Amino acid sequence: MRTAVILGAGCGTRLGATGSRIPKGFLQLGARAIVEESIERLQRAGVERIIIVTGHQQRRYEELADRMPALVRTIHNPRFATSGSLYSLACARADLRDDFLLLESDLIYEQRALTAVLGSGPDALLLSGPTGAGDEVWVRTRRDRLVAMSKDRDALDGPVTGELVGITRLSRDFFDVLMDLALARLRRNPMLEYEVDGLVPAAAAAPLPCILIEDLLWAEIDTEEHLQRARREVYPAIVMRDGVGSYPPAD
Repeated sequence: MRTAVILGAGCGTRLGATGSRIPKGFLQLGARAIVEESIERLQRAGVERIIIVTGHQQRRYEELADRMPALVRTIHNPRFATSGSLYSLACARADLRDDFLLLESDLIYEQRALTAVLGSGPDALLLSGPTGAGDEVWVRTRRDRLVAMSKDRDALDGPVTGELVGITRLSRDFFDVLMDLALARLRRNPMLEYEVDGLVPAAAAAPLPCILIEDLLWAEIDTEEHLQRARREVYPAIVMRDGVGSYPPAD
């Protein structure tokens, strides 16, 4: 696995003034932006090519790519303000000829998240046990394969397997199925999201195995409450477990 795609086009509106000022990937819990720490983890896992799909405040990501041109390139979603993450993923499809890792830009996570996904088969959706973070995406599986996901736990017909983390390994074959199902729908509704609107329909046509790590340390940062939880609890625990990173933050 040599390629990773990071979705970083979102406007960060739920983070208020902070989200309007910088992309969520440039939130800083330690000495560097969280997207830079994610890139370092990807490099440690053997990834050699990283595509970042940009939108809001795209220059921050372009400057990052300028600093590491052999590793990072950006693809801009020109409709970032009126489209969802599935549209952003479709913007990168011409550059994706092989299997790849798909990540969200606003994640912090421990290294074994990547180790587990990379040690799996050609396709894998990473799940965790309950985090209590709020705004979870719950996932239901059958025989360890994706069946459904929803932010409304009661909407899932059956027991919940775990929470969606936002790190997925996709083979080119599965990605082709996903895009075949998505492109016509995106023309009608560009606001579709890659998880519920992309992965779930594709998994009905091609199996998407799920990997559950009950005690995985990770956080997604969408709101000020998420940010404070990540800063106080999750990031320090990740640094302690992995032995890398920088905590407390630099002044």
